[in-house]
Order: sequence, then structure tokens, then C-alpha cells
Amino acid sequence: MATQLDNMGDIIGWKHNHQSGMVTRDGIITEFPGGIPSDEDIATWKKEYDAHVAANAYVGKRKDEYPSIEDQLDKIYHDGIDEWKKVIKVVKDKYPK
Repeated sequence: MATQLDNMGDIIGWKHNHQSGMVTRDGIITEFPGGIPSDEDIATWKKEYDAHVAANAYVGKRKDEYPSIEDQLDKIYHDGIDEWKKVIKVVKDKYPK
């Protein structure tokens, strides 16, 4: 029995570390290492993936707001670690873990 992917490629790739061996045809999983996953498996993986994405949403937001590495190193050189920490702390406080 084949299982509908329903845009689950990222989720399955995340859950199974993008392992080889999965084959799809027209959005249906036709081969999967260890057997075709059930709809229940996929629903569980989706919940886990959604929780993972939500728990790590801060990462991209922080990355977008941090100064470039070059600017950070320049800040450390000219103003010292304590001043650099103040700049970084603003972003960390804005987007906590």
C-alpha cells in the first residue's frame, strides 16, 4: 500500500536524515527503507517536525539580525568583548530560545 506524501518530503527527509532508498511516483511513496510508512507514522512525524521548526524558529531570526562576522570582529577589536556582548544580547533577548 502506497502512502500519499502530501508535501511531506521535508518532514520525512528531516526525520530520516535524507537517507536514500525512498522512491515516489506522482506524490505517492512507493518504496521506503524498512517498509512504507503508515499515515499514522507520517502524522506523528509531522507533529514532531512542526515542534522542531517552532522550537528553532529563533535561529533564523537571530541570524538575520546579527551584525556580519566582520562587523562583530571589528566591534571586539575596537570596543572589547563586553561591548560586543551588549550588541549580541539585544538580538538574543529579542529572539529567545
